[in-house]
Amino acid sequence: MFYLGMQAAFVNIGSGKNAFIHLKDLLPKVDSVKGEVQKKEDIRKIIRPGDPILVQVTRDKNYKKGARVTTHISFTGRFFVYMPNSPFVAVSQKIEDEEKKKELKEMVTEILPENTGGIIRTTCENASKEEIIEDIGKQIERWNDLINVQFEDYPKEIYNSGGIVRKYIVDNLDKGLNRILVCNKSVEKSVKEILKDENKDIKMVIDEKYLEKYDFENQLKKIENRKIWLDCGGFITIDKTEALTAIDVNSGKFIGKNNFEDTIFRVNKEATVEIAKQLRARDIGGIIIIDYIDMCLEKNKQEIVKIMEKEIKNDCSKVQIEGFTKLNLLEMTRKHVYSL
Repeated sequence: MFYLGMQAAFVNIGSGKNAFIHLKDLLPKVDSVKGEVQKKEDIRKIIRPGDPILVQVTRDKNYKKGARVTTHISFTGRFFVYMPNSPFVAVSQKIEDEEKKKELKEMVTEILPENTGGIIRTTCENASKEEIIEDIGKQIERWNDLINVQFEDYPKEIYNSGGIVRKYIVDNLDKGLNRILVCNKSVEKSVKEILKDENKDIKMVIDEKYLEKYDFENQLKKIENRKIWLDCGGFITIDKTEALTAIDVNSGKFIGKNNFEDTIFRVNKEATVEIAKQLRARDIGGIIIIDYIDMCLEKNKQEIVKIMEKEIKNDCSKVQIEGFTKLNLLEMTRKHVYSL
């Protein structure tokens, strides 16, 4: 089925609800850095009802909507995201050294097969050339194995990225990870396979009662709550809508000891740290609007932005802070991490 007004279609991927695909996810990907613009097409000229199509899930289904899919296939490795259908190479914005960016881009471009590309991850900055080459080789091998799969029945899953466990481990291998706690032998086996694939030897400990020991139950309950109390006595509320996530900061029980501006500034500072944690814990993506308690001093607003910038450095997802609007709302965006 097509939605011609939106230039989109539904795809049966065998998950109960049909997946949604937009025209831009069917056309070749363009390099926005070079100012390239995607050409306009009629979706009916690209695909027709009954056509088999190779897609990758970019956003999981929920109780309201089906999954979002794309034909822009990507394989995420420890150092590089390989994109076999995208003929350009991009560099993580977190790598600030321009000379290093140029060096990495030239090296990777020489390695990649013709008309393929990808994204150089932040971890490349401190990796050896041999490690990067090996990582890219693994992603290319996965793609070659995938396109050689022979099957006749549709729809069919032909590749699984390994889910949240693999993604989390790979994303944190180069961030001082020295011990992994698992709950049973089955999980230990799957984690060992991931570590073997990444040539990493990390100590593993089996503890069936780790949920109680590390207070995970209460933390999980906290994630489900709309209202989260702060240590100072204030609280934040998190409301997710179709268009955006709205976060409200309240002083609650906190009355402070000094002047009013200092009181609200302290609540806002503590709220900022907690909000950054909740964005990661809940994997909140899309547009995020934060309604802080109104601050009179401009320097306090700028300090809140600095605190948020510091806290989001711990986030493995792309987060962009737009700043305070005319209505004194902090506007930011975050990309979903664990949707694949």
